[in-house]
Amino acid sequence: MNSTVAQTQEDSIEQRLQLLIEAVTDYGIFMLDPEGHIMSWNSGAQKLKGWRRDEILGQHFSIFYPPDAVASGWPQEELRLAKARGRFEDEGWRVRKDGTRFWANVVITALYGPMGELSGFAKITRDLTERRLHEEELRVSEERFRLLVDSVRDYAISMLDPQGIVQSWNLGAQAINGYSADEIIGRNFSVLYPPEAREQRKPELELQAAREHGRVEEEGWRMRKDGKLFWANVVVTAVYGPGGDLRGFAKITRDMSDRRRLEELEGTSRRMNEFLATLAHELRNPLAPIRNAVTIMQLETLSSPVLRNCRDVIDRQLTHVTRLVDDLLDVGRLTTGKITLRKELLRLSDIAARSVEAVRPLVATRRHTLTVQQPDEPVYVQGDSTRLTQVLQNLLVNAAKYTPDGGRIDLRIEGNDNFAHLVVQDNGRGIAPEHLQAIFQLFMQAEGGTSAAAESGLGIGLTLARSLVELHGGSIDACSAGLDQGSTFTVRLPRATPAAPIEESEARGEIAGGLRVLVIDDNRDSADSATDVLRLLGNVVETAYNGESGIAMATRFRPHMILLDLAMPGMDGFQARRGLSDQHLVPAPYLVAMTGFGNEEDKRRTRAAGFDAHLTKPVELDALVALLNEARGRAGPVPTTPRR
Repeated sequence: MNSTVAQTQEDSIEQRLQLLIEAVTDYGIFMLDPEGHIMSWNSGAQKLKGWRRDEILGQHFSIFYPPDAVASGWPQEELRLAKARGRFEDEGWRVRKDGTRFWANVVITALYGPMGELSGFAKITRDLTERRLHEEELRVSEERFRLLVDSVRDYAISMLDPQGIVQSWNLGAQAINGYSADEIIGRNFSVLYPPEAREQRKPELELQAAREHGRVEEEGWRMRKDGKLFWANVVVTAVYGPGGDLRGFAKITRDMSDRRRLEELEGTSRRMNEFLATLAHELRNPLAPIRNAVTIMQLETLSSPVLRNCRDVIDRQLTHVTRLVDDLLDVGRLTTGKITLRKELLRLSDIAARSVEAVRPLVATRRHTLTVQQPDEPVYVQGDSTRLTQVLQNLLVNAAKYTPDGGRIDLRIEGNDNFAHLVVQDNGRGIAPEHLQAIFQLFMQAEGGTSAAAESGLGIGLTLARSLVELHGGSIDACSAGLDQGSTFTVRLPRATPAAPIEESEARGEIAGGLRVLVIDDNRDSADSATDVLRLLGNVVETAYNGESGIAMATRFRPHMILLDLAMPGMDGFQARRGLSDQHLVPAPYLVAMTGFGNEEDKRRTRAAGFDAHLTKPVELDALVALLNEARGRAGPVPTTPRR
């Protein structure tokens, strides 16, 4: 009775187990005999593989394997391993009834009878195709990322372990640092730092900062394999695992040496321009009283021929020094793109007349013959009158200095349908063929070391001329048959056509006299000499040597015009300007900023501060007279005071 009950219970458990197995639909569960023939088949197996129970029972389980796996004997090998180990697990491709493949996880367990004999195998199969596809996509993505990282050559990209040992190394890292992957992987990244940085523990501190902040970026010197230093931008990012554990660091390095050199050059250029501006100011301050003194001598009658000659020598050399200062500043402005052209319709004959007039004293001193040839019809261009005059003046001065005394200089104005030409030709020393292009380079002189070269100045006139012409959309060329055979410089500019006939400019009016003029300048020589010039021009002049006394004098003197120096100690010119404005003087004086700083930015600053005009020291007589006329135009009718 007890045996019957036990058998019944055992049969009941087996039935329930069979029902449980049959109910499982996500797993294929079936039994094999010892040779691998299918003995049972659940609904999960039918769903997974496609065969019904009546179709598959008795078939060998190798029917689920691809032909290549069957040919290699893999199904039998799985059973052998399961028998030997008791259990065998594998993943691989399997085949459904319709021939489609799926990625399967397979577990085969050997089953033994009561006497230890092999009774068959239990086989459980899961469809892992979706997981396999995700893994494959991830693998492909990682492979693409690896290929992308490896192909980057402008950035050094590497992975470090938590201790800073190099784990990966791309081609960019090899190009920038010089190490191949075989040479660097497994070494500490501190090898990329200069010795002094390693002594200061910078590599360790860099990783510590990345751990604390997640990411650190810095710039500094790094060392290549050959020991050479380069300036690097470095970003180190801490990499953490899913559990928050530190996996290592991602390190990206860029070689910024070119940018650093450019910044250093820009800094040097900026400091040089600042130095040149200061130098010009300091030079112009002493030049101002010298120019005023020469002007006084020109306005006064000198009976001694020797004194007149001395006056003219000082005048010529002063003009030369002033031109050198201006050229230096202009070269600085050109290198930083700060020259702005004020274009208008110009007659080249007017440019030629002003340029010839400026160089006439030098030409006369050298006893040269200067001729000007121009067509009957005027030739027009769109340009900056001051800058084009500067170009032509430089070419004429160059011709005069490189032509022996008694030479010949020809200036020709020519024009065709599209272009206008200014041609300066001399019969001087000429230019060797190998120097024809070099003469336009900054600070270059065709015959360095000779007396002629030493006399030619700083070697910037032709550089400046070419740059100014190119700013006008033109070009300048030099040609020469060789040494001692003269030279020809040709300026080519786009030709312009006037919309309407241009009337001849009127002659300048008479010199304004009878104005009350106040000079405020802490440089007594400059102030006193300017006062003398203004008095010789027929004006009533008072002088103050600082801003405070200038304001006080203006309230009493009520000047029509004030010449105000800007760089004064204590109260400077800008502060004095505000103080004068607070006095509400009637009539309002014509206010002129007088300074050694004369670039466009300085002029914009004085205009913004409320000055009516800007005079750059040393002050030329024509510029001073023009401002006097403007001041008189504002003041209205004033009694004319005779010159003393």
